[in-house]
Amino acid sequence: MNFLKYDFDLSAQDAVKVSLSGQANVRLMDYNNFQNYKNGRAHKYYGGLVKVTPYVIQPPYGGRWYLAIDLGGYSGKISASVSII
Repeated sequence: MNFLKYDFDLSAQDAVKVSLSGQANVRLMDYNNFQNYKNGRAHKYYGGLVKVTPYVIQPPYGGRWYLAIDLGGYSGKISASVSII
């Protein structure tokens, strides 16, 4: 599976701004769910299919978070700009 990966130490007051070159799935996950995602297992995440950017997502609580951006198995390329706000 091809995906872009970013990891952050976020507080509950932080948000992540994602700008995409096209529509893509944006998933914000904790460590365990990210490991499940990488291994093709069931996982929980915040986010979903993003069609309009910039997209802002906030974690429900502080900690280490992983952001994965993928095309849902479709072919193609996606580029992203990601920042903490």
